[in-house]
Amino acid sequence: MFNPSQDDVRRFFCGTFAKHRANQILTPLEAIARDWLMQHPEYDDALRDAEAALETDYSVEKGQSNPFLHLSMHLSISEQISIDQPPGIRAAYLALAQRRGSEHEAHHDIMECLGEMIWSSQRNGTPPDGAAYVDCVRKK
Repeated sequence: MFNPSQDDVRRFFCGTFAKHRANQILTPLEAIARDWLMQHPEYDDALRDAEAALETDYSVEKGQSNPFLHLSMHLSISEQISIDQPPGIRAAYLALAQRRGSEHEAHHDIMECLGEMIWSSQRNGTPPDGAAYVDCVRKK
């Protein structure tokens, strides 16, 4: 199982951003990431300098959102939808995107459910509950 470090994730997104700006060929995963990068131009400054990105503290106490966490969640949700894992997430996402009139906004709603599932799992010391996650998405 792939388990990237925080630095790996930041380097991946900064590298993808640099490759895109230089019109270089992207891997399939980088192409998906690039699509999300383009939908979040507010993160351009954070992505321009990989070394600065590695040093930046995005803790809750700093009061700023973490662009790398946000983009990682988009990537994770995209993968979940593409393979319909957990089962039912694709249909729940499509219905939500239809209701919201935006695939991007549907992703943001799903992020809330994903965060709740992870928090609950960690708090209770239990495996992530995919069924509860999909149910949360259906209720959005």
